[in-house]
Amino acid sequence: MEILPPLSELYPFILALMATGAVAGFLAGLFGVGGGAVLVPVFYQMLTVLGVDEAVRMHVAVGSSLAIIVPTSLQSFRKHKARGAVDMDLLKSFLFFVPFGVVCASIVTAYLSGASLRVIFAVMAFVIAMKLLFGRDSWKLGNDIPPNPVRGLAGWLIGFLSTFMGIGGGVFNNTFMTLFNRPMHQSVATSSGVGVLISVPGFIGYILAGLGEPGLPPFSIGFVNLLMVAMVIPITLFVAPIGVNVAHKLTKRQLEVGFGLFLVVVSIRFFLTLL
Repeated sequence: MEILPPLSELYPFILALMATGAVAGFLAGLFGVGGGAVLVPVFYQMLTVLGVDEAVRMHVAVGSSLAIIVPTSLQSFRKHKARGAVDMDLLKSFLFFVPFGVVCASIVTAYLSGASLRVIFAVMAFVIAMKLLFGRDSWKLGNDIPPNPVRGLAGWLIGFLSTFMGIGGGVFNNTFMTLFNRPMHQSVATSSGVGVLISVPGFIGYILAGLGEPGLPPFSIGFVNLLMVAMVIPITLFVAPIGVNVAHKLTKRQLEVGFGLFLVVVSIRFFLTLL
């Protein structure tokens, strides 16, 4: 690939990255999702315009998103924990299973095409959005989260599926906890901790999976682009606490509808990239 275009041609994308970082940070605090569902589509579009090889484009978008989610999730988790909203017992029970799911997904990712990753991202986002928008309080699998092996399997799936999407796990953990009668606010808060368990091994896995791959953009280590990461992280850390404060002022239904609509938009955008 050629050296990056002149800086004048990159200004629109620099501004887009700054705006994306602000939105991602806000959503990380608001929904406990790490912001990856916003970062991945924007990163993918930017890499497309810059002419990055399609074979690695989606992988770099996902890997860079996971790298950014590390500090964002830590920031959100610290704020939610200070409010006493995190289910620490559940989080501790996920300490092995979630990272194990991440490692498995990182290995599989190395053998998937960019189009396959986009399909997985779009389908999962749409299915969860439908549950959030049209689900009923009566849609429960139980009155409380079951012990192992169900809990361990759920943690593994959360880590596995989230790594494919480059997200912090809030999408799947929120769904899992609310299906077992946990309050939405507690689910959002706990998801910020799950994001830490996913993002740390996730971005390391994407680095290792992409080492030596041809067609990577400049300033990349494996499937993680350091330039995008360095530009977005400071903004997400600044904005994330604002999202946390807003989350605790909204009702359960407002959080569900807002999160659901957000996922519908993300899913449609990725389906359009497949046309």
